[in-house]
Amino acid sequence: VQLQASGGGLVQAGESLTLSCAASGRDSSKYGTGWFRQAPGKEREFVSATTWSGRNSYYADSVKGRFTISRDDADNMVYLQMNSLKPEGTAVYYCAKPEAYGVDLTQENLYSYWGQGTLVTVSS
Repeated sequence: VQLQASGGGLVQAGESLTLSCAASGRDSSKYGTGWFRQAPGKEREFVSATTWSGRNSYYADSVKGRFTISRDDADNMVYLQMNSLKPEGTAVYYCAKPEAYGVDLTQENLYSYWGQGTLVTVSS
């Protein structure tokens, strides 16, 4: 499975940005997909995830109500719509996939495949 994250950029606080994650390769349409981020000098943290069916989505408390994860199965894409961005949202954002169903998608150590990351910078 190969993952390509894109859509990062420089925005001002309060603005919106949509990240995209393109999956390809064998089994790329299976399993859930998650978004994580790593801010400068900090550890990588969970942001959001969606199950393979799209029926369930999960969000970190820090982004609930502002971020929305969605998927386009026809194009094998997962999106992260980020609204009301805050300066603390400045980070490299990664999309990732596990290689099993039914795992806890909030747990970073359960993911097997990672994209290269896309940088989001939120200015105050």
